[in-house]
Amino acid sequence: MNYLSTRKNDEKVSFREAVINGLTKNSGLYFPENIPSLPVSFFENIESKEDHAIAFEVLKPFTKGSLNDEQLGQIISETLNFPLPVVKVEDNIFSLELYHGNTQAFKDVGARFMSRCLSHFYNDHSQNVTILVATSGDTGSAVANGFFDVKGIDVKILFPKGKVSPYQEFQMTTLGKNIQAIEVEGTFDDCQKLVKEAFNDTKLREKVTLSSANSINVARLLPQMLYYFLAYKQLKKQGVLKDKKLIVSVPSGNLGNVTAGLLAKKIGLPIEHFIAAHNANDTFYNYLQTGKYEQKPSVQTFSNAMDVGNPSNFERIEYLYKSNVEATKKDISAFTVDDEKTIEEIKNCYDKNSYLLDPHGAVGKLALHDVLKDDEIGLFLETAHPQKFSEIIQKAIPSYKSEKVDLSNAKKLSIENDYDKLVDIILK
Repeated sequence: MNYLSTRKNDEKVSFREAVINGLTKNSGLYFPENIPSLPVSFFENIESKEDHAIAFEVLKPFTKGSLNDEQLGQIISETLNFPLPVVKVEDNIFSLELYHGNTQAFKDVGARFMSRCLSHFYNDHSQNVTILVATSGDTGSAVANGFFDVKGIDVKILFPKGKVSPYQEFQMTTLGKNIQAIEVEGTFDDCQKLVKEAFNDTKLREKVTLSSANSINVARLLPQMLYYFLAYKQLKKQGVLKDKKLIVSVPSGNLGNVTAGLLAKKIGLPIEHFIAAHNANDTFYNYLQTGKYEQKPSVQTFSNAMDVGNPSNFERIEYLYKSNVEATKKDISAFTVDDEKTIEEIKNCYDKNSYLLDPHGAVGKLALHDVLKDDEIGLFLETAHPQKFSEIIQKAIPSYKSEKVDLSNAKKLSIENDYDKLVDIILK
């Protein structure tokens, strides 16, 4: 499998090169040259297949030429080593719980897969690789854990000061060793801009080997397809999909999860429609309404992992649908909700269904309420454990008790939104 740039150029690279490079030479994102199709029989019998076997069949075409069968199988076994259960919340609405990994967030899957790919690719490499990543919360936690103490890899995580939860900050700043957390005066978009500037700095890249662990990296993006295949398997096994269409609502910030879902649909997974569920950061929502993409400064909300004003993976969605907004809207719509309704939904769902939502899952569930028809099953992604956002949960459920987070041993550097200061840290 070869990978091309979302921005027109002649670059064509292998999966290995795409993972190592992170971004293309002209600052675009890598995208598969072609999208393979799985036969109908694969889905007809999916409930009888083992999870690892499903993952292997889905990912094998995308890694061909860079990983052999044994290597891919080993990476998958080390990645999918925790459950991803589908749980009924109310009639026709189910939750896909993606928080049963080490850092209690969906990004554990992608971070574990990518760390093991890079470790394999750099097994005989003489120079350390520097993973540079921007986070609005959960990416940093998952990357820190996934790459912790991995030989030959140094990790530098940029996060916006005062805009991640204490639990998220704790997970990023208390590991040490090869993990370095950098607190930036600014927003997630500022952190992301600094990372992209580093990747575009040819002089810097002559001195250090850089790679990214955001969903801009294909090794983070592609394994996220697996959620949808494994969820479909469970729903089919439960017998709830008979004569019903599947609608999936994805809490969306940088659009990585929903892009992975759209790829899964293109492969053949029988998902009728996706909803990109947003908080007040509604750039993609406005694009679908107007046909014009206009990035804007991100605003802080209770669902902070989605506080993205210029989502990177928009480029991949635009590339996938050849900039045709009407074609895009056939497969995906968008929804936006404010903090007040998010809190209200957390409370209502807990009172009525005895199910505790995290703020992102609440946005995802709300997106299903007004659109779900009688012949449809709704699935929303519960992307992180509620305890990671205990201060927000307590606004909805004052009796909710959470673990206290001790940041007294946190190890972090603090910088202004200044690229030169980031370079100094990278080169130390």
